[in-house]
Amino acid sequence: MATIDLAFEVFGESSDPALIILHGFFASSRNWRQIAEKLADKRRTFVLDLRNHGESAHHPIMDYPAMAADLLAFMDNQGLQTVSLLGHSMGGKVAMWLALNHPERIGKLIVADIAPVSYQHCFNNLIAALKLLPLYELTNRKQAEVFLAEAIPDLSFRQFLLQNLVLQDGEYRWRINLDYFQQAAASIIAFPDTGNLQPFFGESLFIAGADSNFVKPEQLPELFPFAQLQYITDAAHWLHVQQPKIFIEQIKAFLEAY
Repeated sequence: MATIDLAFEVFGESSDPALIILHGFFASSRNWRQIAEKLADKRRTFVLDLRNHGESAHHPIMDYPAMAADLLAFMDNQGLQTVSLLGHSMGGKVAMWLALNHPERIGKLIVADIAPVSYQHCFNNLIAALKLLPLYELTNRKQAEVFLAEAIPDLSFRQFLLQNLVLQDGEYRWRINLDYFQQAAASIIAFPDTGNLQPFFGESLFIAGADSNFVKPEQLPELFPFAQLQYITDAAHWLHVQQPKIFIEQIKAFLEAY
């Protein structure tokens, strides 16, 4: 399988155990810098741009086996034999898929507000709204924000998505390939067939927002029999943004426990 060289940032001391952070759909490593800096006091912390996101290259295939292959190649290139993984949403599914296929490469696994299941929601309307944005008419980002307000009412979510809008040579363009995102959306909400895989018997922590419905206890034991499930109150899917202090505390406690 052809792999993509992933853009990344790294924080912490090279002598410390390695932790890799994987972002969600439409996000990038920049969304996790502050979390990474706080986790880097005892971990050499890498934040990656997955394929088709951030500064990493684009490719028409964006499914979990491909993204996990990119991650494994990154680890090999960095000389990381064993790492702990923290993945949110799509990144959590990448982390789970790698753990199920290469458990010997995983120290501890942390999955934020996602489960190893296929969901029913759809990104079609969201991607269609972004594709309708008249890039050639824009003179500032505020115009884009206003244009998308009806289709995407949540201001914070609009602003998050518009981090992918960049100004280049005096014109706005999408840093992401929306056609590729549209093609891959069904794979993103799904989870690959695990019928031939053994469960991951390593230590795993699933952290879910109490106001989110993405993770249910019964979804975990079959593939992650030793999983811990913790909820964060007053948080939904974006738990690391809504309750960063508690989120970091739970991760540190899990990573530092023996």
